[in-house]
Amino acid sequence: MQTQRAVVVDPEAAGRLAIHELQAPTPADSEALIRVYAISLNLGETRRALTVSEAGARPGWDLAGIVERAADDGSGPQVGTRVVGFVPSGGWAELVTVPTHSLAALPPSVSFAQAATLPVAGLTALYSLEKGGPLLGQSVLVTGASGGVGHFACQLAREAGARVIASVRRQERVAQAQAAKAHEVVVGADLAEAKTLGPYDLIMESVGGQSLSTALSLLAQDGVCVLYGVSESPQVSFEARQFMVIGGASLYGFILFHEVKRRPASHGLSQLLSLVEDGRLEPPIEVEEPWTRIADVAQRLYQRQIGGKAVLLVS
Repeated sequence: MQTQRAVVVDPEAAGRLAIHELQAPTPADSEALIRVYAISLNLGETRRALTVSEAGARPGWDLAGIVERAADDGSGPQVGTRVVGFVPSGGWAELVTVPTHSLAALPPSVSFAQAATLPVAGLTALYSLEKGGPLLGQSVLVTGASGGVGHFACQLAREAGARVIASVRRQERVAQAQAAKAHEVVVGADLAEAKTLGPYDLIMESVGGQSLSTALSLLAQDGVCVLYGVSESPQVSFEARQFMVIGGASLYGFILFHEVKRRPASHGLSQLLSLVEDGRLEPPIEVEEPWTRIADVAQRLYQRQIGGKAVLLVS
């Protein structure tokens, strides 16, 4: 029986995350077996692993590595191909089975670490921005702009020709938003500064609570607010009439696992990889450490001590 090492939720371990030896997975006909070289952490999966996941749970969405066994049905990349992949769980491991519709081949110039940042954060940014239609000449507000999704969203929106306003909560995160190519950066959780620069054709909202309430009042006619996170609070109250009289404004609830049913992850990942290869998209890697540091890095991410992306290299 082939074995592998994988990250599991272990309430008895320091930090609730530990690397255990487990049975290696067996791929289905439409899945490839990937030897993983890099993973990245996302706030949602990290929060769940550290707070509510049961013992033995296998977290992990983002991974990059090499195809060790191609899919038996002939789909997807062949053995030896460098790839990036997206799975609903279990991605923090040495060996992972990935559906071929969730894999994309890496260009030679793109590293495993860069690629590992793309699945959840990159796809969320890319697919959310598409809800606003053509962005050339449009005004886009990105809240939580110092995080991974926000960083990608600012870059992608500017690449598409939008006027990009980035919102961060703390002054020390301004430089990160500026590095993401935002035209303007506003500071504060209440979006007070953002009001003076609106209205906005598209708002990327990840905070919830008062931030979402204010954001809905800042939309332009026929504008769209895409809600992809509630890092502050899932509860919100807003002035319904004020929102209604904008005219055609809408709130879109975004869940990546739903979106990839309509547009496979492989499509978006290939698009993002092409932009990275051309130097038009820069993955915001703030932390790069061995995966044996998983518990420490996860705790730092959960406590908001890390902006951008945390990448762990699998030995």
